[in-house]
Amino acid sequence: MKIGTIELGDRPVMQAPMEDVTDAAFRLMCKRFGADMVYTEFVSSDALIRGVSRTEEKLRVRDEERPVAIQIYGRDVQSMVEAAQICEAARPDVLDINFGCPVKKVAGKGAGAGMLRNVPLMLEITRAVVRAVRIPVTVKTRLGWDADHRIIVELAEQLQDCGIAALTIHGRTRAQMYTGEADWTLIGAVRSNPRMTIPIIGNGDITSAERCREAFDRYGVDGVMIGRGCIGRPWIFREVKHYLQTGEPLQPEPFAWYLDVLKQQVLQSVERLDERRGILHIRRHLVATPLFKGIPDFKPTRVAMLRAETVGELFAIMDAIPAPTTE
Repeated sequence: MKIGTIELGDRPVMQAPMEDVTDAAFRLMCKRFGADMVYTEFVSSDALIRGVSRTEEKLRVRDEERPVAIQIYGRDVQSMVEAAQICEAARPDVLDINFGCPVKKVAGKGAGAGMLRNVPLMLEITRAVVRAVRIPVTVKTRLGWDADHRIIVELAEQLQDCGIAALTIHGRTRAQMYTGEADWTLIGAVRSNPRMTIPIIGNGDITSAERCREAFDRYGVDGVMIGRGCIGRPWIFREVKHYLQTGEPLQPEPFAWYLDVLKQQVLQSVERLDERRGILHIRRHLVATPLFKGIPDFKPTRVAMLRAETVGELFAIMDAIPAPTTE
């Protein structure tokens, strides 16, 4: 699979862009475990052209991450064009446009998935951004606004006509947010459309190597993107790549090995921010990780981890966690 001239190999698996999750340290960790391409947190076009420092920090990418995409969102043509040109100067490999974020503060203002209610403007923005930069432009979106407006099959053709180099589809509508089950049938319908010539990347509910392989085998997508399935579990890329290459599940590592990966994330977060903010930032990963699933009466330990205020306190709690028993 290629995005523009960027060769990603056969059946590539990408790390999805996620706000407050996919900072540089996490992207590098996902890359270390086998992600074929990584994405920044999404970047507000309005904040970027105003020079908001925290937004500008999101543009810093390292050569070790490549290929890496910067993702932007906005609701008007001019700000998106200006933001795209600023992003291009940061030298990402790909510029991705977010037409899929469902949260109220984004979609409710007409950006992200809100664009699914104004397709003419979505297409106008896409055409303008493609013309404004020289790097490949891709789009990430959803099936439609709600169950009565699942427009992705037609929309995919229209976006392709705007000149994008690839399309990522999350298998839910905006109305679903992140609830219910992702519907891959429409993703498959886009891929099987003979008029579609650009790569189609599927996204939604990829939480295991087996599900990832099913996405390729059953729905024919060119690539798969993993979002929430990698939070607190960056090693999922290692598991997926092994399964795709061999057809066999990867043998699990000792419990302490996985615990050490989470500790590395804590230390990286603290180094990037400071001890207090770094621990606050990493809590989302500790809550989401499946590593502690199956440990009896784990709730008090989880609460203690979330209340820890120092690295020493947090690691002491983690070191006392018994390995889960398997039947």
